[in-house]
Amino acid sequence: MDEQMARERHGHQVEGGCCALVVVYLLGKVYVANAGDSRAIIVRNGEIIPMSREFTPETERQRLQLLGFLKPELLGGEFTHLEFPRRVQPKELGQRMLYRDQNMTGWAYKKIELEDLRFPLVCGEGKKARVMATIGVTRGLGDHNLKVCTSSLPIKPFLSCFPEVQVYDLTQYEHCPDDVLVLGTDGLWDVTSDCEVAATVDRVLSTYEPNDPSRYTALAQALVLGARGTPRDRGWRLPNNKLGSGDDISVFIIPLGGPGSYS
Repeated sequence: MDEQMARERHGHQVEGGCCALVVVYLLGKVYVANAGDSRAIIVRNGEIIPMSREFTPETERQRLQLLGFLKPELLGGEFTHLEFPRRVQPKELGQRMLYRDQNMTGWAYKKIELEDLRFPLVCGEGKKARVMATIGVTRGLGDHNLKVCTSSLPIKPFLSCFPEVQVYDLTQYEHCPDDVLVLGTDGLWDVTSDCEVAATVDRVLSTYEPNDPSRYTALAQALVLGARGTPRDRGWRLPNNKLGSGDDISVFIIPLGGPGSYS
């Protein structure tokens, strides 16, 4: 698909990119493939089973740093593959500062050299983490033309289109109509925890008959509206008065049991 998007950008003048979260049911098993910062969880009898993990500059720091170390030409002399607790200042040349590279999970000290003054390949924390100060997700499709701001350096070499796949065997458990697979973009998970989603699953589905197919649509709507919040004087707010999600909020609900289920 990534190669197809690369070909189509020439003929159709289509740019940009996207994350991908795919579910395939085959021979009694559910395969969940994730490339990006969307998330999938199974809520089964109140239990939460993670079916994916997000790929961000923080979670893939070591992969990104390794690529920058092995292919320094990708950094264009503008970036360093090393990470420091904060931006290194020229006055700190020759001093010792904590750092970590592609082989380290912890920190160690090094003497600051001229190359360390370059902008770090991975910077920021949480939602503000970025690769080459530009993009906050490290796997997905497209973005073939994406360049570093105010530079001609391409970012695509650091982005992977290969998903991580997790498998769930439906035959190992007798599922009920309230057992569901929840797929959501980061707009949902930015403001909603796994536990809060599971609580919404229980609250919404308990108000419908088990054989009512509209219960799953109602659940998806409840999750989207809950993450968006309600309009107030100072914007869209959640019940705790924090800002609602400002990102795309897409939710799919896939029932795993019930009448005519696989179990």
